[in-house]
Amino acid sequence: MATPPRLADLFLDMLAVERGAARNTLDAYTRDLADYLAYLTEAGLRPETAEPATVRGFLASLETRGLKASSAARRLSAVRQFHRFLYAEGHAPADPGASTAGPKRGRVLPKVLSEAQVGSFLAALQAATARHEHGSTARLADLRMRALVELLYATGLRVSELIALPRSAATTRERFLVVRGKGGKERLVPLTEAARQAMRDYLEALRERMPAGDWLFPSEGASGHLTRQVFGRDLKGAAAAAGLPAALVSPHVLRHAFASHLLQNGADLRVVQELLGHADIATTQIYTHVLDERTKAMVRDLHPLGDASDG
Repeated sequence: MATPPRLADLFLDMLAVERGAARNTLDAYTRDLADYLAYLTEAGLRPETAEPATVRGFLASLETRGLKASSAARRLSAVRQFHRFLYAEGHAPADPGASTAGPKRGRVLPKVLSEAQVGSFLAALQAATARHEHGSTARLADLRMRALVELLYATGLRVSELIALPRSAATTRERFLVVRGKGGKERLVPLTEAARQAMRDYLEALRERMPAGDWLFPSEGASGHLTRQVFGRDLKGAAAAAGLPAALVSPHVLRHAFASHLLQNGADLRVVQELLGHADIATTQIYTHVLDERTKAMVRDLHPLGDASDG
């Protein structure tokens, strides 16, 4: 009879050989199973004879230890796969993990700035450009940040799409950009006049330093353009200078604000899905939390019995 550690090793070998699991995945499974086997040993049990109540007891022990629901769910997933393997390979007479429900996870909603917060941030960025001497490095940096934020809030671009925009984006006469997103899929995103003006102002200052170039936001790094890390760092600094909590502001938060504010103001979810470049509308549905109050108000205001009095 194989020992519990040997059964765990057989399972991990299967993950590596048959499923091609990455090293970090195998390390995570190793830690999760070691924790489970320690629980079984303390309870005087073996994995081959475990019952559904055993797996539920392990899950309960994770909760008493204060593990987050997401961490407990990952650990339970490893235990379930382990038992499924033991049953499929004939090491156990049954699969006790199949009927065990996972821990309830709270819905993680994206951080969102209010329209007023975004408005004050953009106003602060515009004011900052007037505080420095024309042609100065500081003014160019402020103009760049204003262009980045105006673009991000106007288009909802992924940060990887934003930082790699070509210089020609600032000179287009169209009121939209053609963006190549995930999987090489192209989509159209509209441009606001404020975003177009911010790009033009920035490009004018950039050309004084760099008359030609491929990228709208160039840098001296290997990619040739601004990196997400530098943008994220500078964005937090600009937010703090504008009086916003730096922890609340990131490129992804501005993308969330773009989507949420569109929905709050009546945009169709399918349209927002297309603008964000989501392949599956289920990804976009994380934003539907902002529709709750608007939906209630719509039913109250538009339903023929919405304002009907009792009697």
